[in-house]
Amino acid sequence: MSKENTIKELQKILLADQINLDSDELYDAAADRYKKYAKAKKVLDVPSPTAIVYPNNTEEVKKLLTFAREHKINVIPRSGKTATEGGLENWKDDTIVIDSKRLDKIMKIDTYNMQATVQAGVQLQRLEDELRILGYTTGHSPQSKPVAQYGGLVATRSIGQFSTLYGGIEDMVVGLECVFPDGHISRIKNVPRRSGGPDIRHIVIGNEGTLCFITEVTIKIFKFYPENNQFFGYLTKDVDTGLKVLREVVVNGFRPSVARIYSEEDARQHFYHFHKDKCVLIFMAEGPKDIVTATANAIDAAVEKFKDGILEPVDPKLIETWFNQLNWSQQDLDDEFQGMVDNDKHDGFTTEVSADWETIPQVYYNVIERIKNEFPRIGDITMLGGHSSHSYINGTNMYFVYNYNIKCNPEDEMRIYHHPIQTIIVEETLRLGGSMCHHHGIGKYRNEWADEEHGSAFYMLEKLKEAFDPDGIMNFGTIFPQEEGVKYQK
Repeated sequence: MSKENTIKELQKILLADQINLDSDELYDAAADRYKKYAKAKKVLDVPSPTAIVYPNNTEEVKKLLTFAREHKINVIPRSGKTATEGGLENWKDDTIVIDSKRLDKIMKIDTYNMQATVQAGVQLQRLEDELRILGYTTGHSPQSKPVAQYGGLVATRSIGQFSTLYGGIEDMVVGLECVFPDGHISRIKNVPRRSGGPDIRHIVIGNEGTLCFITEVTIKIFKFYPENNQFFGYLTKDVDTGLKVLREVVVNGFRPSVARIYSEEDARQHFYHFHKDKCVLIFMAEGPKDIVTATANAIDAAVEKFKDGILEPVDPKLIETWFNQLNWSQQDLDDEFQGMVDNDKHDGFTTEVSADWETIPQVYYNVIERIKNEFPRIGDITMLGGHSSHSYINGTNMYFVYNYNIKCNPEDEMRIYHHPIQTIIVEETLRLGGSMCHHHGIGKYRNEWADEEHGSAFYMLEKLKEAFDPDGIMNFGTIFPQEEGVKYQK
C-alpha cells in the first residue's frame, strides 16, 4: 500500500486531529535519543514514518492494529519518547507510529488495596504527584520520570533510582491490558499472586512494542515517609571497595532505596564539588523510621568492615542536594538537543549491563582496559568510567559511561564512536556470563547479540514473535535481528 493510501485509510478510522502528518514531527519520530546528534544535525539516515496517530481508547488501538496487519504496515508503539536504544527508530518506508498520549486517564487510585490503575499515556510524574498528596508513592523513579509514560515504562522493562528497595517495573506491575496485532484485547486481572500457569504478565513486560500495544497498567503503590529519609556518602579508594560495601548491605537483608558506587571518572562529572578525584559511594535509606534506623546501622557496619578502603565520609546534605537535581525535565532534554543544533560537538552515552557479585568487577576492569587499548579514537574520549546503581542479593549492574568529542561527520558519529565502544562492553559482558542489557532494553542496536544473550532460550522469544506477530508488523528490527536493518546499524 502506498503512503497516500495508508493515510486515506487512517482517515476512515480516526478523526483528522488524531492523525499527525507534520513533516518536522514525522522526522522527529524517525528516531529516538539513540541518534540524537544526527537528528539535531538533520542527517538521519532512516525513513520518516507515514503518520503519527493518537487513539482515544482501546477499541481504536484494535482498529489500527487490525488495519496495519491486513496491509502489512509496520507499527511502532510509542509512549513517552524517552527511549535510548533505537527502539523507536523507523526502518520501514510505510510505518505508523501509534502514540499513547491521549490514553491519559488515571483510572483509579486504590489506597486500601495499595494499587493504582492508569492508561498507558499517563506520565509517571503525574501519578507520583497525585499519590504524594495522599501520602503514597509509586516507588519508581527513573531519570526520565518527569516525561516517561507508563506504556513505555512497562514495554521497556524500566527500572528506577530506588530499585534496590522497590524493585523494577516488573516487580510493580499487578495487571494490565494490551492489544495484539490480530486485534485481540487481553486483560490480565489484578491479583497479588497466582499459580495459574506461566506468569503471562511477562509476555508483555519488556516486549519493547514487538508483540503488542499496552493500553492500561495497574501498579503497586507504597506508603511515603519523606521525613525519615537519610543520606550517606563516602570517598573510597577504588570501585572494588564500593562494590564490597554494597554487597555487604544487601546480602545481609537490608534494602536502601539508593545504593551506588561511582568510579573516579564518573564521580568527577557528578560530584565535582567534593569528589577529590576519588570514587564516591552513596546510600539513601527511606521508609518507616525503625526500618531506616536499622538500614543506617547496617550501612555503618558495612563501611566499618571495609574501612581500609574508605577514605572519608561526605556531608549527607551534599548527597541529598545532588540527588534532588538528578532527574531530566523536558526542558533539560530540549536544551541538550538545541545545544547540538547550535554548535555542540560533544556527546556521551551509557551502556548498562549486569552480572553476579563475583563477575561484575571483572567486567568493569576488563572493559575499561580493552577500550583504552583497542578503541582507535581513544584520544577523543573526554570521560570513561562507570557506576553501579541497582543491586540485588545475587549481583548488581554496571553503567559504563563515556563522553567524547565528535571529530567526524554527524551521520558517522555512532559508527565511529558509540558502536565500537558498545561492542567491547557487550562482548566482554557476555564472555564472562553477564547480561548485556540491564534495563534500557535491546532496542535495535543490541539485537545482533540477542541470540547470544539468551542462548538456547532465544527459541522461546522467537516462538512468541511467531505466535503473536506472525506478519512481523510490530516494531520491525527491535529485539529481533533483521538483515534489512544492518545498513542502519553499521
